Amino acid sequence: MTDDRDEGLEQRRAQLEAELASKRAAVREDERGEVRAEESRKGYAQAMKLSSEFIAAIVVGIVLGYVFDRFIGTTPWGMIVFLLLGFCAGVLNVLRSAGKVATPMLDERKTDRK
Repeated sequence: MTDDRDEGLEQRRAQLEAELASKRAAVREDERGEVRAEESRKGYAQAMKLSSEFIAAIVVGIVLGYVFDRFIGTTPWGMIVFLLLGFCAGVLNVLRSAGKVATPMLDERKTDRK
């Protein structure tokens, strides 16, 4: 009788261990899915940041060119020049944000003079 009971307990323990292993595997798979989703969200946020910086620089260039043309009277040229400057500034901002171009360090230059 005790052998049957011990055998039943062992079977029950083995069954519970198998269920726990399957649950743990499911939890690990969910965690991997969350990590992938988090990486995807970070990439999307970075893309939105870079595109908004680029577009903002171009818009600022256009607005400054328009204002320059209205006050000085050089109708197409101020807009063209400031649009190109805004485009260049946007490209530079995107490259800096992406880490392709280093930002200038003003503090290092001041300490080198001393």
